[in-house]
Order: sequence, then C-alpha cells, then structure tokens
Amino acid sequence: MKKIVVLLSVVVLFYSCDVLLDTLGSLDTGGTKQLTQAEVAAGLKEALNVGIENAVNVTGVTNGFYKNAEIMIPFPEEAIKVKEFCEKAGLKNQITQFEEKLNRAAEDAARGSKDIFVEAIRAMTISDAITILKGGDDAATQYLKKTTSSKLYAKFLPVVTSATDKIMLAKYWTPLVDKYNAAMTLTGGAKVNTDLNAYVTNKALDGLFIMVAKEEKKIRIDPVARVTDILKQVFGSTLNPHNAN
Repeated sequence: MKKIVVLLSVVVLFYSCDVLLDTLGSLDTGGTKQLTQAEVAAGLKEALNVGIENAVNVTGVTNGFYKNAEIMIPFPEEAIKVKEFCEKAGLKNQITQFEEKLNRAAEDAARGSKDIFVEAIRAMTISDAITILKGGDDAATQYLKKTTSSKLYAKFLPVVTSATDKIMLAKYWTPLVDKYNAAMTLTGGAKVNTDLNAYVTNKALDGLFIMVAKEEKKIRIDPVARVTDILKQVFGSTLNPHNAN
C-alpha cells in the first residue's frame, strides 16, 4: 500500500511540474505557446517583409515621394546656389519641373526595390532578430539600415540610374547647371558637378527606410497591423515591449 501511495505521489509531482512549466511558458509569450528562437526570427523577418511591401506600395506610385512632405526629395543641397541663381534668372518653372523629375525617379526606382530589401533581410541571424524584437519601435529598420546600407546602395544605384535615364532627368538638370556654370566662368566662382544618380539613390533609400520604420512601428503597437499568424504570435508575445505590462 505504501508503494502505491509513493507511486501516486511521484505521478502527482511530475504532473504538477508539467503544469507549472506550461504556465511559465504561457507567461513568456503572453498566454500562447512558447516561441522558439526560429519562430521569433521568422516573425521579425516577416514584419520587415510586410513593412517593405507596404512602403513600396506607398512610395512606388505617382506622387509617392513628390507629394509626401516627409520624404519628398528637394533640390540638391550642394547645388543650392544653382537653384538660387536660376530663380533670379526667371527659371522657377524649370526648377519645379526638375524637382518633380527627381521624385519621379525615386518613385520609379522604389517599384523595383522590394527584392533588394528582401535579400538583405534573409541574412539576419536568429540572435539579431531576438535582440531587435525587444528593442525600440524602429529597431529592425535601423538594424537593416546600419548593416546593409552599403550593399543596398550598390544594388539600388543601377535601379535609380535606369529610372533617371527613363525619365530623362538630365534633360531638366543640364540646362540649369550649364547656365549657372557659364556665369561662374565669368565671375570665377566654383562650378557645380552634382552626381544626380548618387543623390537620388541616397534620398530614395532614406525615404524608403522612413516608411519601413513607420510600418514596423504599426506592427509593434497595433494588433490590426499583424496580418499573418506568425506576426500575431510573435508581436503578441511578451517579447514585444509593448505587451510587457
């Protein structure tokens, strides 16, 4: 009889431990099944994929850059004297056309950027993903920007170059610069030789990162923005600081 009691006690003890472990697992993930590291990484990458998809859909359309004050590409700062000179020379309309074409190039390039970003996301490690998930509202975007900007630039530049050629951006830029440089020849001032493709590439990437960060923040704080099961599972867990209360 004592053996039976001891056996039953052991069974109850193990059962209680299992229940306790299950409970702790649920607490770790906000009441859902405990997440594996691979699931956390998959969720973080999915968030970036969704963010990029949405950002490209917003920016890669007519006026996606040009009519968005947050990311609109202005006249090149290093050539601002060209703008001021041409405005005084009565060329405001040409300046407006040029600035519009700058943004059209970025919008056109944005349409072909998704695959470039997705390739960069695949390189993210599991440990990186876990750290990023516990970070700030734009931690994933900042990580992507920090670790892949040079590679993204190298791959994005040909896309932008193709876009600027397509809309004949130089056609709008060359007359403005030629007029300015001709005046500098007479006055002895410094001439301007801005690399438009590099300028548009940098500004286009900056704009895309801004929009991706906004999408990432939505997913972190708004359950409605978690449009897939893995997003709901990972960002609904207590690993997400917004759910840690």
